[in-house]
Amino acid sequence: MDLSVFSRLNQAKVLVVGDVMLDRYMIGDSQRISPEAPVPVVKVNQQQDKVGGAANVARNIAHLDGQAGLLGIIGNDENGARLSEILKDEQICSELLMQDEHPTITKLRVISRHQQVVRLDFEETFSAQIAEKLKDKLLSVLPDYDVVVFSDYNKGSLLYISEMIQIARAQGKKVLIDPKQSDLTLYRGANIITPNLGEFKLAGGDAANEESIALSTRKLMADAGIESVLLTRSEQGMSAITATEKVDMPAQVREVSDVTGAGDTVIATLAVMTALGLPISQAAEYANLAAGIVVAKLGAATVRPEELARQVNQQMLTAGQHYQCPFDDVLQHIEFARQAGEKIVFTNGCFDILHAGHVAYLEKAKSLGDRLVLGLNTDDSISRLKGPSRPVNPLAQRAAVMTALKSVDWVIPFGKEGDDTPLELIKSVKPDVLVKGGDYTIDTIVGAEFVQQNGGQVSVIKFVDGCSTSGMIERILEKQN
Repeated sequence: MDLSVFSRLNQAKVLVVGDVMLDRYMIGDSQRISPEAPVPVVKVNQQQDKVGGAANVARNIAHLDGQAGLLGIIGNDENGARLSEILKDEQICSELLMQDEHPTITKLRVISRHQQVVRLDFEETFSAQIAEKLKDKLLSVLPDYDVVVFSDYNKGSLLYISEMIQIARAQGKKVLIDPKQSDLTLYRGANIITPNLGEFKLAGGDAANEESIALSTRKLMADAGIESVLLTRSEQGMSAITATEKVDMPAQVREVSDVTGAGDTVIATLAVMTALGLPISQAAEYANLAAGIVVAKLGAATVRPEELARQVNQQMLTAGQHYQCPFDDVLQHIEFARQAGEKIVFTNGCFDILHAGHVAYLEKAKSLGDRLVLGLNTDDSISRLKGPSRPVNPLAQRAAVMTALKSVDWVIPFGKEGDDTPLELIKSVKPDVLVKGGDYTIDTIVGAEFVQQNGGQVSVIKFVDGCSTSGMIERILEKQN
């Protein structure tokens, strides 16, 4: 995974086409049963209106900082006007066809004490005539986008989806589909479809074991002319399947609060990453992390870039990617941690031979914040400071040992001819806390003035008595003699 994609999110141009809806929530308290029927009486004190269906996919894209467009059908009514108003507030470029025959699809939910009491659906299947107008409208809207998502809720908007896919592909657009039809041949030409396990089985997929999933998926893909599949599998995670590979991603271990709208978040994230040029195997990793975030929230929630970046950051740290990556990437990791409200601690040293004093010192340093950045002297720097016989261990080995410590989040080498101080590195990291070990006074610590001028703190931690690298080397030499 790569954090650099987060600097390009606003370059993702995605058009969502499909069944748009208004989700309306009537919220209130319920303290008695109606005398007219055995149902609770809800005293409504709050109303919330949110976009739903294909519009919620577009909302997810917009909240990820992508350029979101929306093409769909609404009625000539108050709910349609309200839906258009919300879309404008969400900065979604909407092209909604208004018609008089049917109402705007609206789902009204009555909520009391965090429970849904009843849901009322106001909808009628759209006519073939208006669906054809939507198809014709697609042709004029397409040039502004790189990826098209067809969000099918089986309400009639996508009656001509086969022709619409061909129109999009003819203009060189990537096509992603959240399918509702069991006949996948309707989606011929799609680059990616995202069925859940139930939809996969209805389409003829075999989920008996991993091998049968791969084999049956590839047969469905070949028969329907679909390039790849992202199969969402609830607690089993996701599987990205192409003609040549199957990449399984475990579900993110989180406390599930609400799965409402999780599928919208998945395809929205997948579309944004696809628009940025990522292959499905990589784009799906971001979608999987986004799903883990959104199910921990209540309602049809979305994921913000900083939330997803934080999860990617954590994933990369867990995988040990905190040294062997470009300097600018490490700085970006640090910046996203800072944006997430985490306090950054910096310290530095040679750490030639790791000993108990080092471990205790680094643990104390880490306790002063949330993340610890360790500046590590290069080999040439240590030789200039300690003499030609040092270091005992080269930089790559020292870095491997230091990154294995739980207290260390990032290791960055420093030191060059003429300047073996960490001052330039400190200015790049901009730590909230600068830590130095030993008997230093704050006014003698390199970088202290810079950190304090930027609102940071400087702390001195005493070394553990009897622990030093030089002492260890001397004892080893004495024993050899």
